[in-house]
Amino acid sequence: MSERSQGETPLVQFSERLTNSAAFGTLFREGMDLVEETAAYLDGDGRTEAKALERSVSLTYATESMRLTTRLMQLASWLLLHRAVKEGEMTLTQANREKTKVKLSAADPGPDEMIEKLPEHLQGLIGRSMALQGKVRRLDATIHAAPAERAPIGNPLVPQLNRLKAAFEQ
Repeated sequence: MSERSQGETPLVQFSERLTNSAAFGTLFREGMDLVEETAAYLDGDGRTEAKALERSVSLTYATESMRLTTRLMQLASWLLLHRAVKEGEMTLTQANREKTKVKLSAADPGPDEMIEKLPEHLQGLIGRSMALQGKVRRLDATIHAAPAERAPIGNPLVPQLNRLKAAFEQ
């Protein structure tokens, strides 16, 4: 029986495994799909809907579509950076340095009373982007949290086994 303590075994860093998880893959697809859907909407139906808005709401539409685009580009940058970690193209330490260029708090939407005047599809995209941003912020906090110091924990059975061994050796 090995008397090696748990403190001697290499720690598996949860943060390093997280980018390889199915949850990250799902989040990545969700983010990239939202980017594509938003681009298609803003270049297509969104333009038509924007032209039909009254002037004050049209200004809100322009502002919120710009905020939405900025938010999604920041989220896409973060997702692509961490996909590079998953693919082995960079280390988590390198990604941690590079992620300082990504602003996950960028471009929060305006007041609810203004958002409610926008076309429903745009409102939905804004809501989904905010939900995605929340998920990415939580994941970012988990992945890039400072590693906790772990006190070495010995195998609690070793002292008992040593006593038994000593008793039978007499």
